[in-house]
Amino acid sequence: MKSIILGGGCFWCIQAVFKKIKGIVDSEVGYTGGAENPTYESVCSGDGNIEVIKLNYNDKEISLIKILDIFFKIHDPTSLDKQGADVGIQYRSAIFYENENDEVIIKKFIEKIKNNYSSPIVTQIYKLNKYYPAESYHQNYFTKNPNQGYCRFVIAPKLQFVKNEFI
Repeated sequence: MKSIILGGGCFWCIQAVFKKIKGIVDSEVGYTGGAENPTYESVCSGDGNIEVIKLNYNDKEISLIKILDIFFKIHDPTSLDKQGADVGIQYRSAIFYENENDEVIIKKFIEKIKNNYSSPIVTQIYKLNKYYPAESYHQNYFTKNPNQGYCRFVIAPKLQFVKNEFI
């Protein structure tokens, strides 16, 4: 079992996508990269934390490269502090790794795909310092609230894309 933490906009979206992917054992939305003991309110107020998802995956079923491929196709890695209508530093594109081998894989992957974009990739890469799980009402948000407006108009189309591309 391995894990990786990804930030690429609203954590509800990223969790909904990766819950559909074979090899992802479990996922949890949370915060990292800023002030200690964040809350949703402090993150939205700009405490420096990013909305992230922690993925635990079976590396015999899915590789980090495949996870990165999906991640870079479901968000805009060239958009600084913004994903669609979601604006703020908590929505920046970032990857938090736990071991140096993953750092090498991530950097090589980005180097390989950078010419696929018309603007520079702004995804930040960090060694994970501290991760905080988000409040319980954020966990599996799409599963619990599929008819909520944001879920229907933002997440559902993203899931359809993933189904067509990866499932």
